[in-house]
Amino acid sequence: MADEANRSAFLEIQGRMIEISQKLKQVQNQMRNKEVEKKRAYLTLEELQQLSDDTNTYKAIGRTFVLEPRSVLMDEQERKLKDSETAIASLQTSKEYLEKQRAEVENNLRELLQQDPGIASQIMSMSVM
Repeated sequence: MADEANRSAFLEIQGRMIEISQKLKQVQNQMRNKEVEKKRAYLTLEELQQLSDDTNTYKAIGRTFVLEPRSVLMDEQERKLKDSETAIASLQTSKEYLEKQRAEVENNLRELLQQDPGIASQIMSMSVM
């Protein structure tokens, strides 16, 4: 009976670990995408600042380029930069939370294995089948 309880506890912990790992990977990918977006906005803003006010600037909309005042394009890039920074901060908080959850699940697994060392061999036999 205890073996069955330990086995089901292990399967539950394993499921949580997989779920948390997937969420963590997703958050890390989102953070990378926001970092790229932030860098692109920053570099575009730098280039726009070097232009004079009377320079014709164009905004890409699909396959079309539309004439836009430099100030409008600069405002858009500044907004994108700030939005990216806000999103990155939020994602960082989520990442830290998920890392804490993962550490907690790892500790639960260690405790389970220390409580019943024989379960490790049973788990290995389960994964082979």
